[in-house]
Amino acid sequence: MEVLNRIISSRSEGRKQLALLLDPEKADLSRLSLSPEALPDYIFVGGSTGGDTTDFVRTLKSTINSQLSTINYTQLSTLNSQLSTLPILLFPGSAEQLTDEADALLYLSLLSGNNPEYLVGQQIRAARQVRQSGIEAIPTAYILIDGGTETSAMRVTGTQPIPPEDINRIVDTAIAAEMMGKQLIYLEAGSGAVNPVSEEIIRAVRGATAIPLVVGGGIRTPEQMKRAHAAGADIVVIGNHFESHPEELTAFCQNTPNNQNNQIIPNDEKFMRLALLEAEKAFAAGEVPVGCLIVSQGQIIGRGHNLTETLHDVTAHAEIQAVTAAAQTLGAKYMPDATLYVTVEPCVMCAGAIGWSQIKRVVYGCTDDKRGFTRFAPHALHAKCTVTSGILETECRQLMQQFFKQRR
Repeated sequence: MEVLNRIISSRSEGRKQLALLLDPEKADLSRLSLSPEALPDYIFVGGSTGGDTTDFVRTLKSTINSQLSTINYTQLSTLNSQLSTLPILLFPGSAEQLTDEADALLYLSLLSGNNPEYLVGQQIRAARQVRQSGIEAIPTAYILIDGGTETSAMRVTGTQPIPPEDINRIVDTAIAAEMMGKQLIYLEAGSGAVNPVSEEIIRAVRGATAIPLVVGGGIRTPEQMKRAHAAGADIVVIGNHFESHPEELTAFCQNTPNNQNNQIIPNDEKFMRLALLEAEKAFAAGEVPVGCLIVSQGQIIGRGHNLTETLHDVTAHAEIQAVTAAAQTLGAKYMPDATLYVTVEPCVMCAGAIGWSQIKRVVYGCTDDKRGFTRFAPHALHAKCTVTSGILETECRQLMQQFFKQRR
């Protein structure tokens, strides 16, 4: 019960988690790069069609051990809620994909379909092997939600997903799963889904059940992950996206709400509201509404908002204006005791300037999925800099949306 207890404990403490899904038939472990900054809470292994699971898990464990051998696990538990290891959980598509090399098994039952083979048949075939292996088996309700495309799970199981608009059926299925004794509920839009499971569905299932909720399929950005977490998902699973973009693991890990780099401290909201006032100045001037200020020892030492149109200068971003003002206030170019507040995630250019200034902490409101540094340059900040995201996120995003809506 070690892995299940970890999941339940995380839920009871309000910690949100991230799982990396690796398909033995598709995953290239040579591209996997783990570090304290790029470390999920769990690794799920499995797929709908097969692969040599035993050899894959053995190679995966060797890769993990070599990449994380120098990490202090006392520090690691603070970084992202790990206790001592990085658990590997089997996410099998059939009884043929079992191995006792993993730490636990999601003992899946496809409750959304009407095929008895995947409702209980495969489970019966695997039962004796699972019992004899001694692997921790976690009874899991697997509920497929239509993600806008045919998935391998649909083809293999011969079942149809529940339409996303049929929320009552989805919720009733989840309630039934809990009453049947399942320990996890897994809402799945499917590998390569066009549309992830909606926030409305997640909120409805979360409100009707008490057991941990896992959500996967179609999630491609840290913002989508954060929204799923905010709606009630305890664990968000991402697999297909990382097959093409393994370098983005850092950005996702840094944006899980329980990451120490997302620690909220007193006055964050106060200073972000002041940054919003700067953003409103930009809005009034016809500039993209981004505002920024820099604080040191409780005092504002620099302010700024976008001036790219006013100055005819593509580098005149809010952060650049604030960094320049702060340097003039201090009479120095380095700011190792300063915190920068900005309404929108910094771009790569601004992140570089922040890094050169040695600012110790960055706090931003809403993410920028198209140009944000966490996606394109996650190491641009100073090595000792920490990041907090999502402060007044709704207000910051609404101001941006209002601006671009008026421009259309």
